[in-house]
Amino acid sequence: QVQLVESGGGLVQAGGSLRLSCAVSGRTLSNYVMGWFRQAPGKEREFVAAIRWSGGKTYYADSVKGRFTISRDNAKNTVYLRMNSLKPRDTAVYYCGAADDAIGLVIVTALGAYDYWGQGTQVTVSS
Repeated sequence: QVQLVESGGGLVQAGGSLRLSCAVSGRTLSNYVMGWFRQAPGKEREFVAAIRWSGGKTYYADSVKGRFTISRDNAKNTVYLRMNSLKPRDTAVYYCGAADDAIGLVIVTALGAYDYWGQGTQVTVSS
């Protein structure tokens, strides 16, 4: 089992920044892909960013490319999402997910590829 705990959400004005954290416990993560997804009211959960724990390759949705940065800290077993130049349309509950990619076939943007999820953290961007 893998446990994920998100933190760092809050209320921020448009143009501001936040850093989300996802603390991971329960398993060695070397074969895992870690992803951030978000879900706005009335909408489906959508891919935001992902990182391969081994090697650090990153992936981004077009809507956040150039504004958001995903990273990981091996020593702290934590994944971060730095969000700059926030916009009202970034308002959502942000979820951290973990996908076991031992055989290298995970589609990192696919919701169903992720085996474990955190409880989510609310991000609200005011105009």
